[in-house]
Amino acid sequence: MPPAARYPMHRHDWGEFVYSFTGVMEVRIGDSHLLAPPQYGIWLPPHIEHQGLNRQEVCYCSLYVTEELCTDLPAKACALNLNPLIRTLLEHLRMKKPSQPQQPQETRLLHTLLDQLAIAPCAGSYLPSSTDPALQKILSILEDDPSDNRTLHALAKIANTSERTLIRRCKQELGMSFPEWKQRLRTLKAMPLLEKGA
Repeated sequence: MPPAARYPMHRHDWGEFVYSFTGVMEVRIGDSHLLAPPQYGIWLPPHIEHQGLNRQEVCYCSLYVTEELCTDLPAKACALNLNPLIRTLLEHLRMKKPSQPQQPQETRLLHTLLDQLAIAPCAGSYLPSSTDPALQKILSILEDDPSDNRTLHALAKIANTSERTLIRRCKQELGMSFPEWKQRLRTLKAMPLLEKGA
């Protein structure tokens, strides 16, 4: 998928598992925004309205799962933390490129993959976002320039709030500290450069 590509908002009657072999895949679901570098995958249950997008070039796959096979998978959309077996199975399927399982072995392999996805821990999003206006302002500044080294105190002034309030909102809204969120952002931004050998 080329840089800055997006799919329009849509929904379907089947579940969808999205995995990025290289780059970072992003999915918007209402106000939430899930990002998945290669150690994560995004699970979308049936009937969930969503939009796929990516900022950089990405190589990804989508695994469509009929509704009756979704019962053991999460009931809500989330990023799944993938174990090495899941990533190996996905790489195997990538090389084989099956659209539908033709042989009993392929069906068993896909059922093994679904069993593994069903027990994979939900991780929320690798880089969560926020609807809080003050926090969103800070996150947008850093997304535009991840090398911005201003202190949280200086950034709080820009958002017309206190450093303590921002610290509290980071924990509540993002589920992590501000430095951890910033480090994850930098990791995501560095991935395309590392893949190109820069």
